[in-house]
Amino acid sequence: MKGVFSAPGDYIYFKSQVPLYKIPIYSKQWRYYDFGPKVVPPLICLPGTAGTADVYYKQIMSLSMKGYRVISVDIPRVWNHQEWIQAFEKFLDAIDVHHIHLYGTSLGGFLAQLFALHRPRRVRSLVLSNTFLETSTFSAAMPWAPIVGWTPSFLLKRYVLTGIRDGPHEPFIADSVDFVVAQVETLSREDLASRMSLTVDAASVGPLLLSDSLITLMDTNDFCAIPRQLKDQVSERYPGAKQASLKTGGDFPFLSRPDEVNLYLQLHLRRVGVEARPDLVRGMPKDGAGGSSSEQNEGRGDVDDEPKDDKRDFGSSSNENEPPLAPEGTDSQILENQLLANSCRSSDEPLAPLLLHAFSNNEQTIVASKVLSNFTCYLLRRIFFAMEHLGLAVK
Repeated sequence: MKGVFSAPGDYIYFKSQVPLYKIPIYSKQWRYYDFGPKVVPPLICLPGTAGTADVYYKQIMSLSMKGYRVISVDIPRVWNHQEWIQAFEKFLDAIDVHHIHLYGTSLGGFLAQLFALHRPRRVRSLVLSNTFLETSTFSAAMPWAPIVGWTPSFLLKRYVLTGIRDGPHEPFIADSVDFVVAQVETLSREDLASRMSLTVDAASVGPLLLSDSLITLMDTNDFCAIPRQLKDQVSERYPGAKQASLKTGGDFPFLSRPDEVNLYLQLHLRRVGVEARPDLVRGMPKDGAGGSSSEQNEGRGDVDDEPKDDKRDFGSSSNENEPPLAPEGTDSQILENQLLANSCRSSDEPLAPLLLHAFSNNEQTIVASKVLSNFTCYLLRRIFFAMEHLGLAVK
């Protein structure tokens, strides 16, 4: 890990455009981002033990610009799984969201499954990444679990960080680790203790009413804090789920492999019937204002990191939609469209070969060069044709 962490430029831009909301619901404080057209059923992102709502900023930036609504939340200060289910349901009621699609990583994936088990009518689909089905493995490895609520902050942080593999990483994975470590430093002792309690509190996921066809499993194949046997148990539980394997990415592929993760998420949402609304994504205003709260937040919450020029009423009931973030400007747009089209035509084909094809840097360069060359030749032919038609052709 680096000695000094410097926030990435795209994260700084994200913070300047997308407001962070904090709303108290009964005794729980919820911290979340909500961006994208409000008429679209949301994809709600749940982080792991070491994560915050901020770790999914790359997904918010990319998917909202394509017309999807993305909500990223912090896990609130709850101490058992039943409390989590009740608190999360109250949160959804407070922001006036009824049917959801959940994307959870590690502990977030486990909590997503528990919510789908106990509130099946609200969950339309699941994307599970590097997660597990039961907590006995973690409680057995943590004999001091009964006193986790009284454990000092520095010990909790040390325990959480020891689960993140340190050592030589490729640059993108190293950057993702540094980002998450910086987020851990922002968590209070109570936040860390409650998340550790959720990790070791005795619970397991029973059979879901949700069809396997509405579940995508997105695991990394290199190294991960979640043991391989636990991830295999998830695959065995959902044999009909779509497999979206990432060759590398470490513990935080949503940061280290955002292009692949975002494509998998977009493919999943299309497959389960979520219709994006790019027509509701407007251009960026000159004053740089961006984002709006959920329409039912009047009198309930505060907005942090909000652009200074944003003076709108966060309790309004209009369907005003957020502007997009900065254009992605990727060279793989053509390949991405081909990939999505292929997925729509043949959803049963494995996704990994398509993504490996789409994310080959050499092929991106070749395709871009061919497109530019063909376009240049087309323009020259049109110019000479016009000159010959006017009798001005050069002999």
